[in-house]
Amino acid sequence: MSSELEDCFPNLSQTKYEVTSPITDDYNCFAWAAEENDRWWSPVSSDDYYWPEGAPTQLTVEAFIEAYRLFGYEPCDRSDLESGFQKIAIYTNANGEPSHAARQLPNGLWTSKLGGWEDIEHELDGITGDMYGFVKQILKRPIPAN
Repeated sequence: MSSELEDCFPNLSQTKYEVTSPITDDYNCFAWAAEENDRWWSPVSSDDYYWPEGAPTQLTVEAFIEAYRLFGYEPCDRSDLESGFQKIAIYTNANGEPSHAARQLPNGLWTSKLGGWEDIEHELDGITGDMYGFVKQILKRPIPAN
């Protein structure tokens, strides 16, 4: 697929993945995990970023849990596909700070917005490593009714 992506995320070459959107900087992974594609989410105070009102403005896993809790997500300990639930995985870097979020798709794979690059569909461990670290927390919510 994309050698640039595989250079940044070496595990992708060992797993199933595909690029699912063109490159854009309209949104980031944290917004994409919450099904938003029109703004960047960040707890860092700036006019350029959005952060859910009521969530702590800290770069901590706990702050991200609280941000996603405002959208109906609760912590859980299973990353496998569960009927009737949608899941988010929060990755942390070597410093323990949230570095990435991915959303589980109905087929059990995950979707990620890779910074200013593309969205990809991937296996959960496909993007672990130096760039984003490892999955620290899984969240889930009942799938919203249409």
